[in-house]
Order: sequence, then C-alpha cells, then structure tokens
Amino acid sequence: MCEFEPGSAVALPGGIGVSRLTVYDIEAPDGLVGGTPHVHLACSEGYYVIAGSGAVQTLNPKGFTETPLQAGTVVWFDPGTIHRLVNGGELQILTLMSNSGLPEAGDAVLTLPPEHLTDRETYLEATALTGEGEARTPSAMARRDLALQGFAVLRESYEAHGPSALDDFYAAAIRIVQPQLADWRRRWEQGARRLADETGAALDALEAGTAPHLETAELHQLPAPTEFGRHGMCGRLDTYEINS
Repeated sequence: MCEFEPGSAVALPGGIGVSRLTVYDIEAPDGLVGGTPHVHLACSEGYYVIAGSGAVQTLNPKGFTETPLQAGTVVWFDPGTIHRLVNGGELQILTLMSNSGLPEAGDAVLTLPPEHLTDRETYLEATALTGEGEARTPSAMARRDLALQGFAVLRESYEAHGPSALDDFYAAAIRIVQPQLADWRRRWEQGARRLADETGAALDALEAGTAPHLETAELHQLPAPTEFGRHGMCGRLDTYEINS
C-alpha cells in the first residue's frame, strides 16, 4: 500500500498506490496454494508479475475466470470483481491500486460465509489477526480458509443462479464498509481527484501559453519500503508510505 496523507502535496502519478506482494505459499484446504478471496467496492487494482507463476481466480457478474500469471503479465480488474491469487511457485507481484492505495487501506471485504457478514462488528471479529510478526500467520491462514468457504458457495450459487447470486454478498459488503466512506472520500479528494484537477489546470495554462507548474517541478523518491512482510490478504506486503 502507498499511503497518501491528508493535506500532503506528494503523491504517486495518478494518485495510485503500490506495494510489493509475495503471495502466500501455504496450501489451502482445497489443495491450492495462495491468498484470500476478497472484493474492492470503490477501487480498481492491477498486477504486474515480477517473478514466479500462478493464476488469479476472479468472480464477477460476468462469471468465474482463472487467468494464468507469469513474469511480465499485467492484469487488472474493476470494483466488484472478487479475486483470489493462486501461487504456482515463488509468485511475486507489484500491485497497482487506485485512490492512493485505498484497497489496502480499507476498501476490501473478504468472502466470508453469510453468518460472518451480518454486521460490521461480526465481520471484524472474524477477520482480525492476532499476534505479531510470524505469530500472525496462523490467524491469517484461518481467515483465508474461512473466506474460501464463502467463495466456494458463491461460485456454486453463480453456476445455479447467475449474476444474482452475488447480490446478497455485495449488499452485505456495502453495509460493512459504510462507516469508512467519509475517510475514503477524503483520500480520493486529496489524492486522485486533486491530481486530476491539477492536470486540468496545467492544460488550461498550456492553452494560454503559460506553464507555472513547470517552475515547481521536483524529483520524488521512495528509496525503500517503510514496512516489510506485513500479513496482507493475498500474501506478505512490502509497503510504502508517502509523507508531506
């Protein structure tokens, strides 16, 4: 995740967020190795595969798909696409996230069974990680396996009923994230929207034959991640934080 601090004048191009993801290499109950199926409600996400191989399983109103991944592959998906990474061997990915990394800062709901999606408190209790460092791995895998149960039910229901099979899950996910929406809006306004407005102002200036924005040009650098190996939904994350 690449954090964008409120009021900061610094952001990555387009207001995106980035993180380096090393996909989990622990086998799940269905025999596959990989991460936790989940959905983003407001943000798109993309993958650039750095190394290794595997696949991304996706489920959205158009159906279930499994897309192979290998070094050099680029894939991306819209909000509402449930996704699960499968690690075929040493899979590492550069993730590209809209809205200053909002998908890793709250815009994510795991596909838990319905009884864990009844309200926000029940959901947070079921998805909480315990311990520190390596001690978090068991709880990370427990929530992954719980989400896989719900994902399997959604896939089966989609085969039987089509796109309407996702309606209840989407509705529950919306209820869960609603208390976060004010913060999401601030991130968007101070990140991607602000940068888009700045581009519009630059174009206006160029049309007028001026370019005051060029006078404040700078080089920005993130020499190294600010956090290594954080337990994310899909794997271990090396994350970046931007400060003003």
